[in-house]
Amino acid sequence: MRIKLEARAHTPAAVVYATPVVAALLTAVAGGVLFAALGYPPLQALHAFFIQPLSTLNGLAEVGVKATPLVLIAIGLSIGFRGNVWNIGAEGQLTMGAVTGGAVALAFYDVEGVWLLPLMTLAGALGGMAYGAIPALLKTRFNASEILTSLMLTYVATLFLSYLVHGPLMDPDGFNFPQSRLFHDSAILPVLGFTRLHLGAAVALFVVLAGWFVMARTLIGFQIKVIGLTPAAGGYAGFSQKRVVWLSFLVSGGLAGMAGLFEVAGPIGQLQPSISPGYGFTAIIVAFLGRLHPLGILLAGLLMALSYLGGEVAQIELGLPLAMTGVFQGMLLFFLLGADVFTRYRLRLGSPPAAARVAAAADKPKPAGEAA
Repeated sequence: MRIKLEARAHTPAAVVYATPVVAALLTAVAGGVLFAALGYPPLQALHAFFIQPLSTLNGLAEVGVKATPLVLIAIGLSIGFRGNVWNIGAEGQLTMGAVTGGAVALAFYDVEGVWLLPLMTLAGALGGMAYGAIPALLKTRFNASEILTSLMLTYVATLFLSYLVHGPLMDPDGFNFPQSRLFHDSAILPVLGFTRLHLGAAVALFVVLAGWFVMARTLIGFQIKVIGLTPAAGGYAGFSQKRVVWLSFLVSGGLAGMAGLFEVAGPIGQLQPSISPGYGFTAIIVAFLGRLHPLGILLAGLLMALSYLGGEVAQIELGLPLAMTGVFQGMLLFFLLGADVFTRYRLRLGSPPAAARVAAAADKPKPAGEAA
């Protein structure tokens, strides 16, 4: 009996867009089994993960706060992924955006003005773009793998942030704690209502609309999709692959840098050695879970934000380890990839063809008596 994967001739679009829902349901079922195996009541744990954070207005607002950087980064990454450009270093670009935008806030620490926050946002976006330009240059000039270069630069950015908050940007009145001064009120994002949901969430919604318009209604969006699907056809049409690489890294780096600035100017309020629980890496899952479509990315970002918040609630209520958040995200990616395989291929069960059986019988060694 032989098992093989056979390519499907056609996969309906409805099936493709339904697979993230199937993956999410399988993740919930597998999570319940895992909770039971660890000795926790599965229904109570799942309730703490997925229901309890949504039961209050503050909980809903916190989901929006955590979804904002995920959606911003994932929209930028999705543009590159559609063009077959693999930026894996959004975490580093987020960090550099936080550094450059936060440096502006600290440089004008005693200055008030409505112009300060836009200037910080611009600095954060430019910092992320500049950091994203490094792997773009290495890719277009030396054909270096953008996956490796962008990923390795993440650790450089993290160490650079650590150096700054332990040295030049350390709060002089902070008793040697590795952190900067608290930002001035003019450098803090305005909140929406009586929760911690800040103006960055509205910016993220605007970016979702802008991302859809660019990819669906502009020539550059068409060029990115053509280069990603058939580079040879794109080159024949006069589309530049190097231009797509540069555009993808600048856009994704700029949005990641903006997300980093929104973190330090929003929930955190200062520079610290760690400003992200891994948003830059989780956004990769968000992009693929949302099928690289802006609306899907928005929904996937909310789901991933719920997993972060649910992990914290489960840790407080049930004593679950915070690492369960990463386990849930990993299972979600696993089931999504598995579902993708079965949307493109089908399993075939059967015995080997007759010719293969004859060849195998011919190659099989004969007993000594029979050979004589």
